[in-house]
Amino acid sequence: MNYTDINAKTVDSWVQNGWEWGRPISHETFEKAKNGEWGVYLTPTKIVPHEWFGEMRGKKILGLASGGGQQIPVFTALGADCTVLDYSTEQLKREEEVGKREGYTPKCVRADMTKPLPFADESFDLIFNPVSNCYIEELEPVWRECARVLKPGGVLLVGFDNGINYLFDDDETKITNTLPYNPLKDEVLYKKSLELDYGVQFSHTLDEEIGGQLRAGFMLTDIYEDTNGGGFLHEHGVPCFVATRCVKK
Repeated sequence: MNYTDINAKTVDSWVQNGWEWGRPISHETFEKAKNGEWGVYLTPTKIVPHEWFGEMRGKKILGLASGGGQQIPVFTALGADCTVLDYSTEQLKREEEVGKREGYTPKCVRADMTKPLPFADESFDLIFNPVSNCYIEELEPVWRECARVLKPGGVLLVGFDNGINYLFDDDETKITNTLPYNPLKDEVLYKKSLELDYGVQFSHTLDEEIGGQLRAGFMLTDIYEDTNGGGFLHEHGVPCFVATRCVKK
């Protein structure tokens, strides 16, 4: 089985067991968003600045690996024209649940983000990609595809892990691994990942993350760091996540 298929099934099981990133927003949250009171996350704890988005009404937005019924419903409530792509069937089901409840039909696309995106050139004004590229091995093709489907001047918002989490054991108190973290190149790590229901995850460098976006034709306009939101590293203020705002030149 391809590792992305393994990850899709892993995320499906996490969502079925109550994963926090697969819990849809409430009706009350949807109504608040319609009235201009809203906040979404690219990383665990910090709300993305509203100025990163600009005017939302009528904007064509792609939620890339953004299923779960958390961000796309908010953008829809704000008047955006939204499409969500995810490889997890359960995450897309959560989008459909919110749409049915709130009286709209979400545009859901089940697809593997490691493959060419199933959209025409210059289809979107904004791409929203919360933490998810830790589940894919190569990032450069993704950034090139993002540049292709965004309109000139389009905005790419991305949240990602900076690799620190992959160094530590589950208690986050002892360094047990080396970087880069890649189970596809370590048989023991691969077996352990599947046994512990981690899926197949990968660490990435800032060169792969930010450098890759720049090489794909984007200009970095803003950035912030975030913690895990809980655990030993969070308690010590260690930033393990980064969010970036880039514009297609």
